[in-house]
Formats: sequence, structure tokens, C-alpha cells
Amino acid sequence: MAAAHAATHGPGRSGGGVRLRPLTLEDLDRIMELEAELFGRGAWSRGAYVEELTVAPDRTYVAAVVGQRVVGYAGLAGGDEAQVMTVGVEEAYRRRGIGGLLLDALLAAAREQGSSSALLEVRASDTGAQRLYAAAGFVPIGRRANYYQAEHEDAVVMRAPLRRGPGPVGAEQVEGAEDA
Repeated sequence: MAAAHAATHGPGRSGGGVRLRPLTLEDLDRIMELEAELFGRGAWSRGAYVEELTVAPDRTYVAAVVGQRVVGYAGLAGGDEAQVMTVGVEEAYRRRGIGGLLLDALLAAAREQGSSSALLEVRASDTGAQRLYAAAGFVPIGRRANYYQAEHEDAVVMRAPLRRGPGPVGAEQVEGAEDA
């Protein structure tokens, strides 16, 4: 389950009319519909999502909702190097910034958990998702041959730093001087 599903396009962050909330077990019927539509043979099973939502303590899953309809979802495994597990947006709602909102929520959760970076795998052919990830600060760091075995497709591995490095030498002294 380490591969990030990626079914979003466009780097926008507007997401007009969308609200984000935690993904729940009650959402799984809808998520299974979206999984089949978005990922075909590579779709995750209901059991995989049940495990992700109930057993794995370091997981963060969010749903994008328009009205009462779940139109997108995303998940993250925490740790020093967080792993974006999945990002998916219903086709009719793409290019509205929803994927960006979901990704931003995941990266904020990773920062809150103290992760130093985030990693993901994305289909080599999914240039739209790669653009979305690049807009969020991810850069390609490698390639995994035949990673998506059901489709015989390679993955591009991408990483984003989440913590800022230390400032210039002595910066902490300058900041402290303001309080004196």
C-alpha cells in the first residue's frame, strides 16, 4: 500500500464550495465506487481501507465533500518521512483545486506529526498528478520499474521537504536581541 494513488489534475488550490473532513468507515461505499472509477485494476479493496482507517494509528485520511457528496479523498501514513498513500478526485470535479486542497491537508498533518519530508509514488504516465505534486513542492527523486504491476507501469518517486532548515548562523541571536 505504499504507492500513492493519484487521480487529480491541475495545481489550483481554490476548491470552491468544497469542505474537507475526516474520511470515515461510513464513506467506504462511495470510496469503493470512486476507487473503481479512478484506479481500475489498481483499486484498493474495502478491507485495505478498513485496515487503514481502523488499525493503522499513524494514518490521516480526509474526504472532500460538495454538499453531501464525497468527491475526493486522500490518505497519509505518518512518520519521519510521511508517505502519501492516495489522492483521488472524481473526474467531474477535477481541475477545481480539490486535489490541491486534499494534498495541502495531508502535508499539514504530516508537519503537525513532525515529519521531516513526504514521499509518494505516482504513475509515470500521470503528468497531471505530477504537476499537482510539483506545485506542492515535490521533486522527482527516482523511478520504480513496473511498480503498478496490474497495469505494467512504472512509478515516479517524488519527495517534498516539510521542515525548513536552520537559518543563517547567528540568526537565533538576532531574534533574541529583539526581546532584550
